[in-house]
Amino acid sequence: MATKERKILVAVDEGEESVYALSWCLKNIVNENSKDTIVLLYVKPPQVVYTALDGSGYLFSPDIIATMDKYRNEVADTVIDKAKKLCKDLQHVKVETRVEVGDARDVICSAAEKMGVDMVVLGSHGYGLIKRAFLGSVSNHCAQNIKCPVLIVKRPKTCATTSTS
Repeated sequence: MATKERKILVAVDEGEESVYALSWCLKNIVNENSKDTIVLLYVKPPQVVYTALDGSGYLFSPDIIATMDKYRNEVADTVIDKAKKLCKDLQHVKVETRVEVGDARDVICSAAEKMGVDMVVLGSHGYGLIKRAFLGSVSNHCAQNIKCPVLIVKRPKTCATTSTS
């Protein structure tokens, strides 16, 4: 019986939650002998638009802006390299990488639709209600707006102390 080739989009970022989600996906979703394609997507935040003078009256030179862009690119490269290393032992699974710029919520939804993926895998940062209200939940937004299945992988909480209830 032939297995269907699937395309699975895994959103990765600097957090341990996305590393855990990718690892979980590789152990539980991807079959090493399948012909699945894993697409590792990193979304760089949009470039902040600077006025000629910031609030304190300092001028941002082109050198400073170039340095900030270089740093953003280095972060993207580091995240993608770390994610690719997790996938290195997969024999028949194709691994693609994409780096895009924008609001992660919109970019992930758009990429999933454009690529026609079969599944999207996201890590959950586990923000509380207040923080989520201010920052917005990428995983919640994607779960509500992507047409294919969205798997949100929560990293287990490690307890330093044992609690009794």
